[in-house]
Amino acid sequence: MPHLEAHFKSVRSSLSNIADDIAQGFFEIIHNSFALLGLAVVFAVITLVARPDLRQAGESELITWLQERREAAIGFTEPAAIDRATASNPKDLPSQQAAVAYWLSKKYGVAPEPLSVLVSEAFEIGQKAKLDPTLILAIMAIESGFNPFAQSPVGAQGLMQVMTKVHHDKYENFGGKLAAFDPVTNLRVGVKVLQECIARAGSIEGGLKYYVGAANMEDDGGYAGKVMAEHARLLTVVGSKRLLPSPFFANPAPARPIPASLPAKPGAGDAGDGSKMPEKVAFLSQS
Repeated sequence: MPHLEAHFKSVRSSLSNIADDIAQGFFEIIHNSFALLGLAVVFAVITLVARPDLRQAGESELITWLQERREAAIGFTEPAAIDRATASNPKDLPSQQAAVAYWLSKKYGVAPEPLSVLVSEAFEIGQKAKLDPTLILAIMAIESGFNPFAQSPVGAQGLMQVMTKVHHDKYENFGGKLAAFDPVTNLRVGVKVLQECIARAGSIEGGLKYYVGAANMEDDGGYAGKVMAEHARLLTVVGSKRLLPSPFFANPAPARPIPASLPAKPGAGDAGDGSKMPEKVAFLSQS
């Protein structure tokens, strides 16, 4: 028995020594890893202090990566309103855009400087959304007459008269529903709604009928015709039949009727020329 107990004590001692060695080794590894990490951080800081060009390049790369992540999440990059100019000199725009800004300014009695920002944004987002920018501008003209604070009796708000209550989810990435009165934000959300309308209808004209809320009606009150007429006038101003190829311009399909399971709901606004438009449909509230 004494011999057996001595054997067990020897085994326990050996196991204890092994455990201590493992723990000590693990501690050394962690300690050395943190030491190496600290040295790497110190080296990186010294390098960035000594090389401001590398620091600036790193900051630029980080900002670009963050913007790409945000753009992937919401479909486009949205700078904070405080960081975005609300007016610019139309003379600084490309000739086509400047011509559009001056023409719209004269027709709608709006200062060309803030219009220049909207025109520039319409051209930029139109390229990304594969929509002709003059179509986007034509919708703003008919919907609000370029009044960013316009509101219809039924709640359509801003430049593109988006139904904020229906599309409140689309404003979440821009700070909430009050962003509807930020001109560029309203423009971007309105384009998103327009994209969904056109995709659902299969044509520009059909999409406009959805946009104004008349997809399940025989007559849209002439809304699509007014938008397309203004669109044609803007194309004449820029001297082009079409600024951006779009699959919706070729062989347009007739607008599909709204399914019975998706009834129309109140919504919509007035046209920019003062005439009443049909009530907009809230069929995209689930999108």
